[in-house]
Amino acid sequence: MIDCISVKNMRLSDAYTIANLVPSLELMYRAAYGVFKAADWHGQTAIVVGSGNNGGDGFALTCILKGNNSDCTVFTVSQRLSADSAYYAEKAASAGISIRPFEPGCLEDFDIVVDCLLGTGFQGALREDYRTAIEAINASSSYVVSVDINSGMNGDTGNAELAVHSNLTVTIGYVKRGLIFENAGNYMKRLVCADIGIVLAKQEWKICSDGETQGEDCFCCPAWLDMNPIQTVESGEGRV
Repeated sequence: MIDCISVKNMRLSDAYTIANLVPSLELMYRAAYGVFKAADWHGQTAIVVGSGNNGGDGFALTCILKGNNSDCTVFTVSQRLSADSAYYAEKAASAGISIRPFEPGCLEDFDIVVDCLLGTGFQGALREDYRTAIEAINASSSYVVSVDINSGMNGDTGNAELAVHSNLTVTIGYVKRGLIFENAGNYMKRLVCADIGIVLAKQEWKICSDGETQGEDCFCCPAWLDMNPIQTVESGEGRV
């Protein structure tokens, strides 16, 4: 069994861990390292980032890719950045990584596109610039990796008016409840969780694999979920 939680619980768990155990910049690095470990990086990679910490995961990922001799380019949808995102954006720029404004046609000829636009806290209507970016990712022929959640999707319900379609989604910390609902499976081919050492604020639900006892607080594992989390805590490889 593995844990499954609400977006609110994820927010509380993240805040407790940052306040008492692990600095936020270290958690952001671990999130990016988990994404790095989850995918087969080849050819040219485009990382599309938004203004929040989901975009910060993308900037941190570029630093890891650069350190592993993998070519990448960042495309920004917003000029506003969270404090942690700005920290890794500066590191990426200092490492010589190309950072450009997102514009129509910019995702052509990339082998991999990473979706770091919107995190699990998203709800409501998409802004037009984010809508345009999501549509461009979906129109590309690249292998698509979504970080934490497919941008545009509600983390508690799995519903979306428009969301990124991914080949791989790497959710951070714990599996959010919306990601295992049937509608979420229409947007992702494979889902895996990166364990970055966040302490759970409270137990909510479990996800059960075949043969495990199921109850009212236990969901059956959907076909797209890999039940084996990616471990990032024990390894310090490539620390930025």
